[in-house]
Amino acid sequence: MLFYRVLSIGAIALSVLMSGGASANPALKSQFKRPETIPFPAHNPYSVQKAALGKMLFFDPRLSNNRNMTCATCHNPSFGWEDATQLSVGDQNTKLDRHSPSIINVAWGKSFFWDGRATTLEEQAKGPIESAVEMNLPIGEAVNRLKQVPQYRTWFARAFGNEGITADNIAKAIATYERTVVSGEAPFDRWVNGDDSAINESAKRGFDLFVGKAQCADCHSGWNFTDQEFHDIGLAGEDQGRGKLTGKSQEKFAFKTPSLRNIGQRAPYMHDGRFENLTAVIGHYIPGGLKRASLSKKMQPIALNATDIADLEQFMLTLTGDDSAVSLPILPY
Repeated sequence: MLFYRVLSIGAIALSVLMSGGASANPALKSQFKRPETIPFPAHNPYSVQKAALGKMLFFDPRLSNNRNMTCATCHNPSFGWEDATQLSVGDQNTKLDRHSPSIINVAWGKSFFWDGRATTLEEQAKGPIESAVEMNLPIGEAVNRLKQVPQYRTWFARAFGNEGITADNIAKAIATYERTVVSGEAPFDRWVNGDDSAINESAKRGFDLFVGKAQCADCHSGWNFTDQEFHDIGLAGEDQGRGKLTGKSQEKFAFKTPSLRNIGQRAPYMHDGRFENLTAVIGHYIPGGLKRASLSKKMQPIALNATDIADLEQFMLTLTGDDSAVSLPILPY
């Protein structure tokens, strides 16, 4: 697994002062440099056959009870690998409580779902299939369905040998494919690597704000722009997030920090899709969020003017990569 040292906000502020601006500080910019390889776990190593099989399963409606949903229904590559509606919709047009999180760069994830209830990507892959309000298909029934498809029997043999089609192997194949969903090189990456013309002056000012006064990098840290932690950022609502899962009062209303990669494709925003655009997202942080006992100590009022907001938005838009078009697989029969 790759680990990335991230400067604290205090260290960032100090380095900015000493260098005359974050955008002129190569050491600081290097904290956001893309990794060169994708990490795959020892318990589920990469293979071409497994990834290809996982892609088929990801786009196959046979993994839903009514054969009308796929993983891509809520994790659509056209919308930054999430969906374009405020709340996701599951089996029998059931409206869910949350907006689907993106699967971009999940290979670097520590936990999954907005509340972190899955500790591995393999566990996450099973969740929506079996959920009564999502794809609503018992995993044993999914195994039986796939066993009836001759080409799936062939593909599972290629990927897993004599183990064949099992619940765990379905999850391993989907997880392997999901780990290959990596955001492409973005203008920001070219700028970090030395191309000063890759982003405009407004975006450079936005980066200075992002790692400085606006304090965004305190949570949106590292190359994937997430600390992988859970924070109550003071959004109004009844969903207690991580706190409902753990029962810890300090984790009430806390949700995982999302990556900002390809953020320009991923509206609406937040765990419940409440904000239609990035301007509204930034505006939420200015007063410091709803005051309550569980509110993150990192949430403090921030003085941002209209130009600051525009610059921050320009910077975040430079994080959208030049991703290749995703071709649909030919499904086995």
